[in-house]
Amino acid sequence: MPKKLFTEKEIQILSNNPYVKSISSKGVTYTDEFKRIFIAENENGKLPRQIFEENGFNIEVIGIVRVQRAASRWRTAYKKSGVLGLRDTRSDNSGDQLRRSFL
Repeated sequence: MPKKLFTEKEIQILSNNPYVKSISSKGVTYTDEFKRIFIAENENGKLPRQIFEENGFNIEVIGIVRVQRAASRWRTAYKKSGVLGLRDTRSDNSGDQLRRSFL
């Protein structure tokens, strides 16, 4: 099933949201702050769609499937590792690994 790609107009709309860390035609990276807000609100009984909408996201642009998958991913990470599980660690793990030779 093909993934919905964002148009230039949709990218511009989403990039204006303070909770968007980065965006491309293929996906959105949300800020760690938004992930923490999401978990707190979700634990208080709010639905994922409502949380996204209340924080300035247009569900018609993002797509409900993306919302549901992000919600599931964040809840799983939070249950496993707490707030630290919500951090975007990709920049921490980039580049070559340090290689040391032992004599």
